[in-house]
Amino acid sequence: MEKQKIGFVGLGLMGQEMAKNLLSEGFEVIGFDIDQGRVDGIFDAGGEGIDAPERLAERVDVVILSLPNSHVVDEVVVNSLKLFETGRKGLILIDMTTADPFMSETLADRLREKEMEMLDATISGGPKMIRTKEITLMVGGKGPVFQACESIFDALSQQVFYVGKNGSGALMKLMVNLVGGLSRMVLAEALALSKKAGLDQHRLLEVLKNSSHFSKAMETKGLSMVEENFTPPKGKLAFHLKDVRLMLDLGKRFNFPLPLSSLHAQALTSLVAKGRGEWDNTAIISFYKDLGNL
Repeated sequence: MEKQKIGFVGLGLMGQEMAKNLLSEGFEVIGFDIDQGRVDGIFDAGGEGIDAPERLAERVDVVILSLPNSHVVDEVVVNSLKLFETGRKGLILIDMTTADPFMSETLADRLREKEMEMLDATISGGPKMIRTKEITLMVGGKGPVFQACESIFDALSQQVFYVGKNGSGALMKLMVNLVGGLSRMVLAEALALSKKAGLDQHRLLEVLKNSSHFSKAMETKGLSMVEENFTPPKGKLAFHLKDVRLMLDLGKRFNFPLPLSSLHAQALTSLVAKGRGEWDNTAIISFYKDLGNL
């Protein structure tokens, strides 16, 4: 089966690595980003750049988006790609943004009216895991459309879960990020308290990793917390605050209390207000260090 030709919009930390992985698997990739330097990186890896994003749809079978949020996705789809004006029948849009699930579902419905399809394919994992294809994908949309794009997902990830209708991939990502964010926060709380009490934080981390309460956060985030290695970020605090606010909006929609996520949002908001939004999300430990005067 002939590989689909792919347009890739949003070549930041994660998008750049995904586009390069697709190229290494033999897909043709045409990249676009408002930062020309990022497009040059794709060109150097064997891809192609495009100056006029509104011409992208006519040249590819699939357009992948890796953007900051759903509002930017809508802006790009409507005003940059101009899919409602120049999109073509049969085009598939794959949104890999950590999105608002309800905005994602609405956009999919609008595209379907123009005989285009959409999948929300969200990611568990950061740039390093993308580079080594160790990420997990959670995909929402029509089953046959998912099946048509399985070779793309296999080229990008270690495992792929089809999770249901449009919006389900974005919804699943919020649940994963809820657990991941609170795992980081509780680890930060323990590490900060241990320092205040005079324990060796490195030793505590070693014990935790070998305890019955082991979590992935201890392995991937613990050392950065202990050594305060917050830059360059692998995942920004400000980006996670955006995700937590989406979780709280979801709770309001279903009249469902989220007390732990509410506290998490307050902690993240205080750090962003102090100018730390560009720090790595492991900097949640600095919230406790400020409180404890550490």
